[in-house]
Amino acid sequence: MNDRAALDLLLEHGPLSRTRIGKLTGLSKPTASQLLARLEASGLVVATGTTEGRPGPNAQLYAVNARAAYAAGLDVNPRRIRAAVADVTGETVGEFELATPGRRADGVVRQVTEALDGAVKAAGLTRGEVHRLVIGTPGAFDPSTGRLRYASHLPGWHSPTLLDELAAVLPMPVEYENDVNLVALAEQRLGAARGHEDFVLLWNAEGLGAALVLGGRLHRGFTGGAGEVGFLPVPGTPLVRQVGKAGSGGFQELAGAQVLPRLARGFGIDDLPQGDYVEVAAALMARAAEADSGPYRRLLDAVATGLATGLASLVAVLDPELVVLSGSAIVPGGEPLRERVQAELGELAAARPRLVIGEVQQHPVLRGALESALAATRDTVFDTSR
Repeated sequence: MNDRAALDLLLEHGPLSRTRIGKLTGLSKPTASQLLARLEASGLVVATGTTEGRPGPNAQLYAVNARAAYAAGLDVNPRRIRAAVADVTGETVGEFELATPGRRADGVVRQVTEALDGAVKAAGLTRGEVHRLVIGTPGAFDPSTGRLRYASHLPGWHSPTLLDELAAVLPMPVEYENDVNLVALAEQRLGAARGHEDFVLLWNAEGLGAALVLGGRLHRGFTGGAGEVGFLPVPGTPLVRQVGKAGSGGFQELAGAQVLPRLARGFGIDDLPQGDYVEVAAALMARAAEADSGPYRRLLDAVATGLATGLASLVAVLDPELVVLSGSAIVPGGEPLRERVQAELGELAAARPRLVIGEVQQHPVLRGALESALAATRDTVFDTSR
């Protein structure tokens, strides 16, 4: 327990002296010295420089050995697979992106290995040096069948044998997680939800979804479908039947990224930005955030009302202490959008959670995958009782 406490402190604070580690852990100087000697001998800690600028002799500093272990993450969507490798301290040491538009549905195993190997090569490592891999996808793999659900737009990922095929070619343990859940994990570890045990993350990018964290842990539901709120029945949109076959309707019709261009045209905005619907939605929200009046202001108000309408149902059931707004169709709206959603939600819901904009904005799905893989890797590698 003392070993793990010291390693966690070194991860949190960076290089520390023996005396400082002793004070933070409550250990005596001899015990702290023995601990550091043991960790250094096991390859988990390295000496790195000395203290400077203080009275008395310089003290030796110690840090976690970044080379002690590596973990990898993948962020998958229909257009590309983004991969990264991090050392055990959390620093990203290799990245790679594989474009996959129009790729054959039967080439998923090759795509995954190609993306992973690209990041591994960029890190100067081999595939066998990666201790764990976490793959983030839309939807979720049903634990009873092993099949991907709620993501019909991801070709090739629905084979009942896919997970077995990947396990056969990848030498490390592999975990699979919903992409929005990984964003919530990143916000919980590094961003706006730090210190919060109960929060909802609303994500709006390629799709509209949510992640639910209750008691500090992700709530995935019986089939992994908790948070699939895109088709949530809401006022002002048609009731969606045959959800598995439907392509639109429900909550996403009020504020999903794909409807923002249509909403903009309805307010007389004809000079739409160029790009796919996600890029267009992001650019529209950025313009709307800067508007004090006129059609862009009305667009911002309409999006805020739409987001608050769906959130009201989540808040009524979960009563979270915090709601994190994230995704490329939300974040560019910034504080003006957050303020309007907060005000609308205050009128639509009995509970009034605090709303914040997500802080992990650079590849949040991938960052969450790395954080998940690192947590499990550290639990294994930092266990000195074995």
